[in-house]
Parts: sequence; C-alpha cells; structure tokens
Amino acid sequence: MDEAKLKRPSSNSNWLWWSIGIFFGLIFTFQLGAWSAGLENDGIGKKVGIINIDGPIVSAESTIEQLEKFSIRNDISAVVIRIDSPGGLVAPTQEIYEKIKSLSELKPVIASMGTVAASGGYYIAMGVDTIIANPGTIVGSIGVVINYPVMTELLDKVGVEFETVKSGNLKDVGSYSRKVTESDRKHLNEMVNDMHNQFVNAVSENRPMLDKENVFSLADGRVYTGLQSKELGLIDLIGTYEDAIELAGSLAQISGKPKTVQVNKKRGSSILDWLSGGLEQTVGDYWFDELPAYRWRME
Repeated sequence: MDEAKLKRPSSNSNWLWWSIGIFFGLIFTFQLGAWSAGLENDGIGKKVGIINIDGPIVSAESTIEQLEKFSIRNDISAVVIRIDSPGGLVAPTQEIYEKIKSLSELKPVIASMGTVAASGGYYIAMGVDTIIANPGTIVGSIGVVINYPVMTELLDKVGVEFETVKSGNLKDVGSYSRKVTESDRKHLNEMVNDMHNQFVNAVSENRPMLDKENVFSLADGRVYTGLQSKELGLIDLIGTYEDAIELAGSLAQISGKPKTVQVNKKRGSSILDWLSGGLEQTVGDYWFDELPAYRWRME
C-alpha cells in the first residue's frame, strides 16, 4: 500500500471539522448580536451606581474607594449617594465631600436623604448636583463642636495627681487632669470658628439660593424638616429614594427604569449609633495622642 495515501486525511474528516467550526461561529455571531441588541434596547452598560453613607462618619477610606470605582466604570452613568447619617468627624467628612464634588464633574450625582442628613451628613451632600429629601427628613445642624471631660474634682476626691511635662502652654489643651484656662478656651474657639467658616463656605458655594450671610443665619446648629429645608433652599426637591434613582437615570439619558449597581450593602444603624450620635454627631471618643482627650465633630 502507498505510504502517502496513509498519511493524507480523508475528505470526510475535513468536512467534519469545517462543520464544527461553522456551527460554533454561527452560535458566537448569534450571541454577539443578541448582546449588542440588549445594549441598545435594555440599557445594559448604562446603570446608576448606589453608595450608602449610613451612621456616624468616622472614616473616609471605604466611601472614597467606592466613589473612585464608580468614577472609572464605563457602565456607571450616574450615581446616587444615599445619606442616613447624623454627621461625624471633620476631616473624613471633608474628604468625602471633595471626592463627591470631583465625581459630579464627570457624571450626574444625586443625594437621597433618608431619616437624617445632619451636620457632616449634610456637608457631604454639598458636592452633588441635586439634593432630594423626604418631607420629614432631619436636615441641617450646620456647625462644629469640640467637647472633652474635665475630671479635676473627681481626681482630687480619689487622691490622684498628674505630673505633666510639656513643650508649650497649649500642648495639653483638653486634658481632663487640669482645669481649663482662658488660653485653652481662646485657642479652641479659634479652631471651632475656623472649621465653622469652612462649613458655611461649602454651603454658600454649592447652594445657589443662599449667600454666606444667609447661611450664617441658618448655621446655629438647629435642624430642619425636609419641607422646611426645601423652603429655605438647603435642598432642591422633595422626593423618595426611588425618585432619586429615576432622576439620576434621566440625567444620564437612560431609557426606561434604570438598573442599579450597589457596591456596599446598607447596614442598619444600631440603636447605640443613634444614641451615641443623635443630632449632636457624637461619634465616640477619638483621642489625640491620648492627651489631650477631646473630640471634635461636625454639628
């Protein structure tokens, strides 16, 4: 038998492989066409991202990471920031506000206020395009507070004394082991007033109906309902969470009901959170170098 004939593949084998290739090619083409049609008809690839800011604001890292992810995702065309917070520490609040403001330059960003968006919770909303709250949402509490315990009388009763060696008169400002001096009060008041001015500036720069003088008249720490806030110009619209998603989809030109993407699932605030936070932004004891033992927060 001729050796060349043994090595030559049969024509039937060639046809089998060609048939398999054509079959899978047709399937791929069909799936690609269906996927492309879905992009056009069902809005796949154009979604609304959801970020929850829930409870006292004590850190910015997680929220900023989520904001950054949504800023670079091509399938996220708009973002809703769901706020349910009584506020928190100053620096993390400002970091989140700045990041939201940067994101709003790239994509529509809507704030949806839940039960409470006060103090730092209100501050972060200043970075969005549109603020929506329910009629009964607690809004406002524009201000800053520093507090710390003074325990000199208690220490005297139990016979405990502290010896402090310091490099300057104000190095141990806020220490619970000594009485407050006028220099302490002056120094802390200057800091509070500076941070309060920063808060007022952020509101006046981002609320078109309010100039700085108007904001100062509202920024004495009081809170308002959603309806009152709408009348005062602190928010834009009265509506629900679903309304915020619908508005975000509309601004992003998403047809139909927008699909949503939520990176962080909302956790329910514990009773302890609200009792410790309340409307005064008590966010727990944050000690600065252990001494002085004072805490400051948006209020």
